[in-house]
Amino acid sequence: MPESAIALLWFGLLVLLLIVALWPRFGVLAWLRRGRRLSQRVQIEDALKHILNCELADQTATVQSLAGVLEIPPIRAHDLVTNLGSMRLSQLSERGLVLTDDGRAYSLRILRTHRLLERYFADRTGVPPADWHDLAESAEHGLSEAEVEALAAKMGHPAYDPHGDPIPTRAGQLPPAHGVPLGALAAGDTATVIHVEDEPATVFHRLLSLGVNVAVPVKMIKADPNGIEVLIGGVARRFDPLMASAVTVERVEEGDGHTVLFERLDDLKPGQRAIVVQIAPTIQGPQRRRLLDLGVLPGTDIVAELQSPSGDPMAYRIRGALIALRRPQARGIYIRRAPVPAEVG
Repeated sequence: MPESAIALLWFGLLVLLLIVALWPRFGVLAWLRRGRRLSQRVQIEDALKHILNCELADQTATVQSLAGVLEIPPIRAHDLVTNLGSMRLSQLSERGLVLTDDGRAYSLRILRTHRLLERYFADRTGVPPADWHDLAESAEHGLSEAEVEALAAKMGHPAYDPHGDPIPTRAGQLPPAHGVPLGALAAGDTATVIHVEDEPATVFHRLLSLGVNVAVPVKMIKADPNGIEVLIGGVARRFDPLMASAVTVERVEEGDGHTVLFERLDDLKPGQRAIVVQIAPTIQGPQRRRLLDLGVLPGTDIVAELQSPSGDPMAYRIRGALIALRRPQARGIYIRRAPVPAEVG
């Protein structure tokens, strides 16, 4: 091939590379700029949400706390705070970082999106509870306001996320907080869990493993400087102070349908009968809908009838039908035992 042809070929390749790199909307540089803008937007929105969460918890947001939450160097956090100030979204005061009216409205929109997504993952998917928060963190920055409102409408405009946190309204309104920390209960007090903090994740995972979730009834057994002992699902559980501080409850009088002395359906042996108290809040999404479709509701009469040779699944008589449930499903149904009716002869 002549040298002139080779030179022309290289020139053509160079032009092609320049076009690919510099194409206004679809070139590499445009893609990198979009990625950089998205990264900046994510940091801005995460920063606003951190300041809002501090305000709601009556805590002080600082440059240092921002650097810790976003996992960025302090100098970068300082630049971010300066940027928020220039955008009139936040300002530095004697009380630390505070939101402006515009900043608060913006942060409430992000918080609304996050909690709606968690509600969606809980109710409409089979995503485990331990993953709701991280998935919502990843997805919340990519939805437009119209998409968020469409999601809210699809779910019937829920008022609370699956952790018990209120979802801000479209107008940015939040109901006042209520309830008391679990550790504030006195010995013998009964209560219902109304909120479980999902951060830090290690504490949240531990609470889930102990059966703690929104709407679960609890009873205080005793408290000491090293923690508390609480009755959950008929089992005494020990919580250290950090775990106890992550749970908010509402005091109730035991009775009127409220009981902490329930068992789980998988405790039944063949021939034994029980009445459903409730489906555990940890059973969400398609699994919960299936149980509801089968008629597993509070007050439903259930009899354990047939057990497979391996012990799992077990067949239960539910509303006249014989239904096979595996142990994890049966474990998520709270019951109280009932006598087996005498046969009429």
